[in-house]
Amino acid sequence: MDTAVGLAAEQTLFPQSVHWDPVSMAQGDTGQALLCAQLHSCFPEEGWDRAGHAHLARSVAAIERRGGAPLSVFTGLSGVALAAELLGRGRHYRQLRQTLDRRIAAVCLAESAALHGRNGVPVSAFDLISGLSGVAAYLLPSATDRPPHPALPHVLRSLVGLALTQGPPPAWHTPPPLMHDEEQANSYPLGNLNCGLAHGIPGPLALMALSSARGVEVDGLMPAIRALAQWLLSHRQHDGAGLTWPALVPLVDDGRALAEGPADECTRSAWCYGSPGIARALWLAGCALSDDELCHTAIEAMEAVYRRPIRERRIASPTLCHGVAGLLQITLRFACDTGLPVFRQAAADLTEEILAHVDPDRPVGIATVEPTGNLVDQPGLLDGATGVALVLLAATTHHEPVWDRVLALS
Repeated sequence: MDTAVGLAAEQTLFPQSVHWDPVSMAQGDTGQALLCAQLHSCFPEEGWDRAGHAHLARSVAAIERRGGAPLSVFTGLSGVALAAELLGRGRHYRQLRQTLDRRIAAVCLAESAALHGRNGVPVSAFDLISGLSGVAAYLLPSATDRPPHPALPHVLRSLVGLALTQGPPPAWHTPPPLMHDEEQANSYPLGNLNCGLAHGIPGPLALMALSSARGVEVDGLMPAIRALAQWLLSHRQHDGAGLTWPALVPLVDDGRALAEGPADECTRSAWCYGSPGIARALWLAGCALSDDELCHTAIEAMEAVYRRPIRERRIASPTLCHGVAGLLQITLRFACDTGLPVFRQAAADLTEEILAHVDPDRPVGIATVEPTGNLVDQPGLLDGATGVALVLLAATTHHEPVWDRVLALS
């Protein structure tokens, strides 16, 4: 692994994207442990649980060495706890999970309380990658031995409050001083609203809908799901293939207050941003609300993705976050939920598209394609071979891909 990480660091034009952190699920040993958990589920006699234990041990050792870690699921404690849960399948790591859960609960309650009454927040406060929606993906009750985590209702109340606070603009908008990207802050001098599943409001929508489906209810949950779904519907666009969405909606001064301006042009067709991630959030919302029209809109948006020429999807890399594997995992979930032939055929086509990138002579078997076309032997989960492997397991075996709750897909 050290060899692969070192090679990727030499190849990439974006050095921060291949920084290896043992605690990270996105780009570290926790993501490797998650892959080993799924491999052990598929091939229980091959010793993948032992390999996963070694990765998990490195993650935990790094947390202890540092005296802690962030709360988030992709870079911190919640991700390590989820990997331990899935690797142990309820039989192992109980003490580790209890220790992590105590830390998670304490920080989670504080961060949930801090979100109440906010009007204008960084996306990292509520999103899937760094925020409370990602933490909720871990806190959700699962098919293992764990009941609903007692911190989950607190998280849901904070997300509901954010969704239902009266605007304009919506309370979850991001002012320029709270943006982590200086270029974005300069491009949106009055702020913006994020439409991506990874960093925007579809993440909270999906997690609230999934919570409702698991029987976890808090006051205002269903109105909040309805409000966010309607907001997304109000910002849909059309291109030659059909429904699509922008990545961001700018805020403008209408002479009286901040208001939503004309949306940006359509973005890529990926998990992180674009129609696939948004369609999945709308589907989950439609199921929670028993709204057939909302579910139909989600299917319509996915059908438009498949009609779109491959080049226009803007997902040249075979990887998970903003590549073909992410679209495939969403497609597999729709195929399972709907049984429609369009999804089965799309899944077959996307699987072949990924397999065309496989090269046994490369260090990790497949290369990440950077925006410039540069090839990088990236071993991580979100942007590398680990995520591709997880999705190919989902496409080619009959074992439930329980890991994709971290993507808010199930």
